[in-house]
Amino acid sequence: MKQIEPVQVWKNGEQLEASLLNAIIINDNLESACTFYYQLMTGGQGTESMMPISVGQSVAEGNISLSGEDYLAWNGSNDYAYDYIAEKLNLTLI
Repeated sequence: MKQIEPVQVWKNGEQLEASLLNAIIINDNLESACTFYYQLMTGGQGTESMMPISVGQSVAEGNISLSGEDYLAWNGSNDYAYDYIAEKLNLTLI
């Protein structure tokens, strides 16, 4: 889980602020492609060593695929995966 610059998300008739990005691998063929499930979540502020202080509700979710040259460049690092997902979602990691 990583902190992000807060973004406003409309869910169930109300505007909520997401400040956390959560992601897990749901499929990886270990050769050329993988798929991540991500969630944008409400939550409190934390630091890199104390993440998260609190986790609220999921306000947006979906899947993102990593394939081709991007997959080949990935060394299995969580940081690379979070950077990739944040870039695809136009989010800024803190």
